[in-house]
Amino acid sequence: MSTRSLLGVFSPRKSLLVLGFGLAMAGNALAVEPIKVGLVAALSGQSAKSGEALTRGLSLAIDEVNAQGGVLGRPLELVRRDDESNPSKGMLAARELVQREKVTVLFGGLDTPVSLAIVPLANQLKVPFMGIWAAGTKITENGAADNYVFRVSAVDEQVDEALVDYGVRTQNMHKPGLILINNPWGESNEGGFKRALEKRGLANAGVERIQDSDLDVVPQLTRLKEAGADSLLLVGNVGPSAQVVKSLDRMGWNVPVVSHWGPAGGRFGELAGPNAGRVHFIQTYVFTEHNSPRGDAVYSALKAKYPEIKSLADVTPAVGIANAYDALHLAALAIAKAGSTDGPAVRDGFYGIGSYAGLIKTYQQPFSTTQHDALGPKDYVFAHFVGAQIVPLAP
Repeated sequence: MSTRSLLGVFSPRKSLLVLGFGLAMAGNALAVEPIKVGLVAALSGQSAKSGEALTRGLSLAIDEVNAQGGVLGRPLELVRRDDESNPSKGMLAARELVQREKVTVLFGGLDTPVSLAIVPLANQLKVPFMGIWAAGTKITENGAADNYVFRVSAVDEQVDEALVDYGVRTQNMHKPGLILINNPWGESNEGGFKRALEKRGLANAGVERIQDSDLDVVPQLTRLKEAGADSLLLVGNVGPSAQVVKSLDRMGWNVPVVSHWGPAGGRFGELAGPNAGRVHFIQTYVFTEHNSPRGDAVYSALKAKYPEIKSLADVTPAVGIANAYDALHLAALAIAKAGSTDGPAVRDGFYGIGSYAGLIKTYQQPFSTTQHDALGPKDYVFAHFVGAQIVPLAP
């Protein structure tokens, strides 16, 4: 075909249009479409700091991956949606990220009820869903024959054993009262606590429920005190956990409190008041003055990327950053193993990961067809608030 037949009768205007079209096509050929990964988390409300921490951990790891050429020759790109700690909103957000944004891997946030709502959708749509905070045992152990849900986070059943062990060893726990958030996360831990206590021949002083909306939990605490509780096992996120501390203050009841990691997810030190430090809670990672070389590098990168971080007190909650950072690097390895962004192939790519030297630990074949949790009981540490900073406690 001649140039005349391709372009038609020559004119300066047509020539400019054709030239512009050609340059645009060349630019598109040079541009590389990113691989999108999604985050559904609490980006607003009392737990917004958890979403901020997860975003920072994912973003730091994405920067590192992209600086090395990305995955499959393509850069990674993070797309976020706010679940507002609401399961229905979280499920809708997850569907949008998968079906409209075409994310290759979906990451979940703080709230177990939200993650449990997303699990069936991820399995149905065959998109890997990586839990990086919510600890409900049934998130990964969901009974699906074709399971697309993985996790780099704590697991309730293991946490409950660790909390009871810590309480007995360090807090003289013999008859704890259980004070649990009234949702599936609280229910998940009730069974685990009872099994851990029964294993040691210990009874509990009763089970009390708390709500996110509670402004006073003195009645529930009074019942536990009258039943002879010598300590408390607490499960709740920032708001209700802070109300427990303030209610204990009003009662003048100086009782040890051993908690799941909910208090680390937001402004607990501020909301609970001067006695926030009485709550000892579990973590998977805490930044200190003396970290591993990888920890120091991540801390330095945090300060460089986020100028508002000036001290360790500004890296709260570290657990969200660490879990997200390691999870993103593992997801990148899975995509590379898959050789594509196809959901089933990436799921199988997670099974093919060998060794990865992460922030929390060095992972050795972290996932298999029967094991979708990368962290175990030996990966937990205990901490409490000192002012605004989370500080590790002696083992």
